[in-house]
Amino acid sequence: MANSGLEVLGATIFVLLCVGMGLTLLALIRLMTKVVLKTEKHKEGKDAPYECGVPLLGDARTRFGVRFYLVALSFVLFDVETVFLIPYAVTFKQLGREGLYAVLIFVAILALGLFYELERGLLTWSDSESEDAPAPSEALPAAGHGH
Repeated sequence: MANSGLEVLGATIFVLLCVGMGLTLLALIRLMTKVVLKTEKHKEGKDAPYECGVPLLGDARTRFGVRFYLVALSFVLFDVETVFLIPYAVTFKQLGREGLYAVLIFVAILALGLFYELERGLLTWSDSESEDAPAPSEALPAAGHGH
């Protein structure tokens, strides 16, 4: 009986080695035919980065206004608020009044932050206020005249 188990193990290893060598040989043949035949010609824009088929317009390292970062930070903060409110919404019956008071304090603090942002004008977006960023025509060169 013990000898039969070793025979099965040996046969399994042999089959796995044969399959592995066959797949390796197939991959090598495919690579060699691609190199030898070279059916694809390298086109000019083949290595250019793109997003959803839109051609590249300029350098990705353009300056953004400070207002952009403030709005992004506000978005992250209010996104985190949602993450903290979802567990409360699931367990509000078990938490009782103490949980309600804690959530009301949490939302009140966030509301104070929102009113502060509104008062400072951080959520208004106009072209005259964004003097620290270059105009779009200055930041992005014409298409095709990049590098």
